Amino acid sequence: MELLEDSIVPEHARDVKAEAREFAREHIEPNAQEHFQDGTYPEEILEAGQEAGLVAQDIPEAWGGRGFDLPQLLALTEEFYRADAGIALTLQLASFGCEITYEHGTDEQCEEFVRPVAEGEMRSGLAVSEPDTGSDLTGMETTAERDGDEYVLNGEKYWIGNGVEADWVTLYARTDDDETNRYGNHSLFIVPTDTDGYDAEHIPEKMAMRASKQAHIELEDCRIPAENLIGAEGAGFWLLAEFFNHGRIVVSAHGLGLGAAAIEETWEFVHDREQFGRSISDFQAVQHGLAEMLMAFERARALTWRACQKVENGDDVGYWAALSKTNATEMAVDVAEQGMQFHGGRSILDERRIARVYRDVRIPVIYEGANEIQRNLIYGQAPRS
Repeated sequence: MELLEDSIVPEHARDVKAEAREFAREHIEPNAQEHFQDGTYPEEILEAGQEAGLVAQDIPEAWGGRGFDLPQLLALTEEFYRADAGIALTLQLASFGCEITYEHGTDEQCEEFVRPVAEGEMRSGLAVSEPDTGSDLTGMETTAERDGDEYVLNGEKYWIGNGVEADWVTLYARTDDDETNRYGNHSLFIVPTDTDGYDAEHIPEKMAMRASKQAHIELEDCRIPAENLIGAEGAGFWLLAEFFNHGRIVVSAHGLGLGAAAIEETWEFVHDREQFGRSISDFQAVQHGLAEMLMAFERARALTWRACQKVENGDDVGYWAALSKTNATEMAVDVAEQGMQFHGGRSILDERRIARVYRDVRIPVIYEGANEIQRNLIYGQAPRS
């Protein structure tokens, strides 16, 4: 069974998809279970991805990347996540947040920070969430106070991918307390992780995506140059909103890859397994269940690729990004649960791929904005005549 066929993929993105599939089969799939079991960071796979030109390559050619557009990123991502979500997330987090700098930063910032990421010499991260605040961007309490030619950062960040491994992070901090302008109270900064006052440690081990590492960051009188401000002071909320609209299309591909993995694994199992003297696949209840899984997957994939085109063209981007992310990630949860059921008792064994997928699907429904928040966006941004 081959669910991620490329007829729906724009022609210009098919070569990248083929590269990603070959890389995933050679480097990700054979090592996925080991990294999941051990909870180890896949350093050697990340380095191979950098050498293959498949990591951080959304960065424009002007700054050392291949300039992948959104369809190319989507095509690559669904292949990586079918192979393994934890390793795939590590590969994508290596350049997390760079888009904000190359879209809104200065040439000097791009040369110093973005180019080394594209060339595999640095890793970046994005520090937004806090211990008590996740989806509410206006409620973040970490502060950045101007002091002459510097900003002084104080506060905490949580669930930060590459918080330990990154050379620098794009950090979201409060720069004003004007409650009449709550969408203009935050700004974005480039923060080198070797700056005095920046302290990060890995959070306790997770039940899923164990090959990807997240951190708890503490900032205590952490001083950075004022020129590390990205864009204008107070523009942080809007820059992040734009960034997340593109990111949610990519997260849709997280769901598509995981959904494809669940269905393909289940299809193979039920056609090879016998009960009551015949193949499990001969039972009508199983056939109907597989049919439902396939319908859900194809609906989600069609919507995702349509939403990708809409966002790429700037058409109601928030609405389509939220629609796509919510639908694709929840599809993955549903098909993984049905796949577990069809695997029976073997589904609970750690060595089974379906068990790994079942755990991993619980994560994308939360990150890049929990799906409950996405439903608010869908309703609030629905096109109205």
